[in-house]
Amino acid sequence: MSKHRLERVNELLKRELGDLLRRELHFDAQLVTVQQVDVTPDLKNAHVFMSVIGTEQQRKGVISQLYTRRPHLQYLLSRRVIIKHTPQLHFKLDEGIVRGTKVISLMDELHLLPTHEELETDEFGNAIHPPLP
Repeated sequence: MSKHRLERVNELLKRELGDLLRRELHFDAQLVTVQQVDVTPDLKNAHVFMSVIGTEQQRKGVISQLYTRRPHLQYLLSRRVIIKHTPQLHFKLDEGIVRGTKVISLMDELHLLPTHEELETDEFGNAIHPPLP
């Protein structure tokens, strides 16, 4: 399968799964989103990277709920997306947002981020961000 077609399948599954999750499931976490979908070239497996904003318990609960409902989600997905094989879904937590938040917190603690007073503004009063050291 061509790389371009695989990318289109990834984006299609990402969009459809996001819509299914919004309609079919209710989560205790503040925000649950599908960040990325990586389908294997044989279309038999799809790694779904989920971003969950909430406590550690809520994050684990979301993944648990997704695995519990996986057969139903795969069935619904097969009805919405017609491809040779409906891939088996493998849900994983995407730690990118958590890592980014930790880095910003550490930079703030070390006073590496500019304060509001240190920022220059343009003629409209918008902050002009200097490059980070």
